[in-house]
Amino acid sequence: MEGIEYLKDLALIIVTAKLFGLLAGKLKAPQVVGEIIAGLIIGPSVLGWVGQSDFLSRMAEIGVVLIMFGAGLETNMKDLVKTGPKALVVALVGVFVPLVGGTLIYSLFFGFSEIGSENFMRAVFTGTIMTATSVGITVQTLKELGHLKGHVGTLIMSSAIIDDIIGIIVLTFVIGFKNPESKPLDVAIQTGLFILFSLGVGIITYYVFKFIDKRYPHKRRIPILGLALCMIMAYSAEKFFGIADITGAYVAGLILCNLRDSNYIAEKMDISSYMMFGPVFFASIGLKTEFNGFTANLMLFSAAFVIMALVTKVIGCGLTAKLMGYSTKDSLKVGVGMMTRGEVALIVSQKGLSVGLMDPLYFTSVILLIIVSSITTPIVLKLLYHGEAKPDEPEPAAAS
Repeated sequence: MEGIEYLKDLALIIVTAKLFGLLAGKLKAPQVVGEIIAGLIIGPSVLGWVGQSDFLSRMAEIGVVLIMFGAGLETNMKDLVKTGPKALVVALVGVFVPLVGGTLIYSLFFGFSEIGSENFMRAVFTGTIMTATSVGITVQTLKELGHLKGHVGTLIMSSAIIDDIIGIIVLTFVIGFKNPESKPLDVAIQTGLFILFSLGVGIITYYVFKFIDKRYPHKRRIPILGLALCMIMAYSAEKFFGIADITGAYVAGLILCNLRDSNYIAEKMDISSYMMFGPVFFASIGLKTEFNGFTANLMLFSAAFVIMALVTKVIGCGLTAKLMGYSTKDSLKVGVGMMTRGEVALIVSQKGLSVGLMDPLYFTSVILLIIVSSITTPIVLKLLYHGEAKPDEPEPAAAS
């Protein structure tokens, strides 16, 4: 009977993840937080109903690949190009400052080490977790306030998209350097070759899909072939270039994001991800989170980690916006809007755990960051926008 225990585990994960996800939504928190807590409660740390297994690990890996594929599909390349250099500069500085801040905070708590050592790589990886922005909460807040289409809202949206792309590139380099035999030049060459490979495959594949999409619009064969492309790119990235599989999956989404039926592909992918693979991935983070050995020092580190992650985004993105001519208040809006962390931070953390760059204990710090940033960002943005006219409404003086 032990051979079918995974069916019971899947049932428990799916039901509890959905229940806690709905509860989190009612409390105005991201559903992923509820799914993580569900895994924590039914996992070895609390009730012990579900244990870690190779099967669940594989399911979680498929889940993260599908999530990143969906993220690529939802990227609007046309809007990305239109925003110009401003969003790129905000994103670059918004990645660099948290990367340095995270490296520094880890080193202050666990010691400074020479460049290239195991402890140094762990410090850099801590900074890497802080780089990615999850703009979903910010988008919803700006929609409710009626400022999503304003110049500040557009800058935040575009910067967040570029931010995630840069964050994935940083992750690729950090994992590449994890190998003690790797050299900076080798990692750069491998990354460059993967980019060339992606461009070549991307151009050919895009026109093939465009032809199929035109001839057989809105047919299920299109998302099926898209899923196959996702898996092939994820496999090729890690197998032939030593790059994280999630990078390949994200690139596959970018290749197809400008298709007429890209939303249709995303919808079909979301069914599998939403019903099974996504909940298994987020619940697996809870399953792997450990409290044994969670000391006062680690609790203090978690608090410092959260504060550093929030402050460095505000400084990096906000100060850059200020230097580019935005008012102090608008610059602060940009910085606060980029504070939220979500799925990408979890995905980066999961990848770090799998390659030995992160201890399961630190998942708690990442979860705290997601909860705090998701609650703080909407509140501060509403305060900053209080009393302002919406972009599509006349100013009070003009109206009078």
